[in-house]
Amino acid sequence: MPDPVRALGAGAREAPGGSRPDSAVSPRAPAAAGGLAGRLRWLRRQPATNIVALVVVVQIACIVLGLIFPNDFRYVSETNVALVLKAIPVLGVTALGVGVLMISGEFDLSVGSVYVVTSYALALLYLAGLPVWLAVALTLLIGGAIGAVNGLVTVRMAIPSFIATLGSMMVLRGLVRWVSEGRSVSFHPPDGFVAIVTGSVLGINAEFVWYVALVLLVGVILHRTRLGNHMYLVGGSEKTARAVGVDVSRVKITAFVFSSLGATLAGILSTTRVNSVTASQGIGFELKAITVCVIGGLFLSGGRGTIIGIFVGACLMYTVEDVLLLLRAPGFYLEVFIGIILVGAVVVNTWLARKNR
Repeated sequence: MPDPVRALGAGAREAPGGSRPDSAVSPRAPAAAGGLAGRLRWLRRQPATNIVALVVVVQIACIVLGLIFPNDFRYVSETNVALVLKAIPVLGVTALGVGVLMISGEFDLSVGSVYVVTSYALALLYLAGLPVWLAVALTLLIGGAIGAVNGLVTVRMAIPSFIATLGSMMVLRGLVRWVSEGRSVSFHPPDGFVAIVTGSVLGINAEFVWYVALVLLVGVILHRTRLGNHMYLVGGSEKTARAVGVDVSRVKITAFVFSSLGATLAGILSTTRVNSVTASQGIGFELKAITVCVIGGLFLSGGRGTIIGIFVGACLMYTVEDVLLLLRAPGFYLEVFIGIILVGAVVVNTWLARKNR
């Protein structure tokens, strides 16, 4: 597989009008050359292939066990399926934004704090008398503004994103505790709004439908637009990106906005579902989101990864958590598993990167 940076570096000069350069950055199977064997070799080299295969195997095993032991392992019960479909979107939507930023070569440790700050903002704006949709719009503006500030501090002041967003995380978390004084805030929007955000669509939880829609939208942006190509190029090599005329600062700031908007949307989904928000929400969320991305095949060095990898990474995280809950296993088992699979994912991704050079 051609090097993604070189491929896009050449293609970016030949992509006027926003057309998508034919590069290997946004992974897709090669043309007929090589036939079926070539396609299979290409597929095996993709980081997301391993996690997709693992999720499929885990799901098949859980379904079979659930059918064999329906009373002891209620994995396929209607109640359990509904709970899983409600749980996946919150972390999954956050991971989408974090993944876009990681592909651009940066990290965001403030998403957990953004998640709770914007949730509080939504509840307080609605309690202040604003129409719920206006409150949602203003909440999204607040989340986007936080992301823009993180991006400006990182890019304009040349501060590593790890440090910039770590500081942002602490400031926002402290702000929430100061404003809330440790008390929870209720959020009871109109029934029509609740039905749209957390209702049911053809028997499927609306939150999960929104999540899938966002996965498709972000996938199109990353793999079918010039902005997406630029994000891959900037994450792969800033030097190459600048050489072909990419506005690196603009791309990175945009990616930070994506990251904060993901956490904001997750907060809206969660707050609408549970009808309240507390200052303790979102603690450790940033590390879970990064873990989902790494498990899903995104490289810590930036420049590579797919949206489908993030999607199945979030599904795997909650599948394992659900299985452990059904088996009544101690909570630390989940942390042990996540730690093992996280290190394993980094090792596999690094090996694939070296092999494909």
